[in-house]
Amino acid sequence: MAEKGSIRSRPLGATATVGRTGYPAIRSRTGGTLQIATGASEPGFNPIDLLYASLSACMAMSARIAANRLGVMANIRSIAVEVAGDKHEPEPSRVEKLSLTLHVEGDVDEEMKARILLIAEEICTVSNTLKTPPRIEAALAAPGDTD
Repeated sequence: MAEKGSIRSRPLGATATVGRTGYPAIRSRTGGTLQIATGASEPGFNPIDLLYASLSACMAMSARIAANRLGVMANIRSIAVEVAGDKHEPEPSRVEKLSLTLHVEGDVDEEMKARILLIAEEICTVSNTLKTPPRIEAALAAPGDTD
């Protein structure tokens, strides 16, 4: 059992698997699964949607933590974070700009909402990672290696 005040951790990472046909399937190290949508008008998440979803979810949770730290969470009915992006053209294919909008519903003034946003940005692991991208070290699996 973790000591009071200790940081709990969870296994991090994911594996995407795709066959000759069909859609990619994602599995987290904790056992969560997700099917990827690949058609432009198909409902569901594609890889870029997952990037936006990761940032929006992390910022929403971080805003709630910030509101608690500031002692105003009892005055808030809901927090929503909307994320969109602009894709860079031409190659290399990447998102050039992310736009994030924090919506705070409840009895808090604009100054407090701005403080919540500022603290949430400091807390959010995903936004901090995107602001200073990590190195990506790609490697081939050894022959016979399987998950």
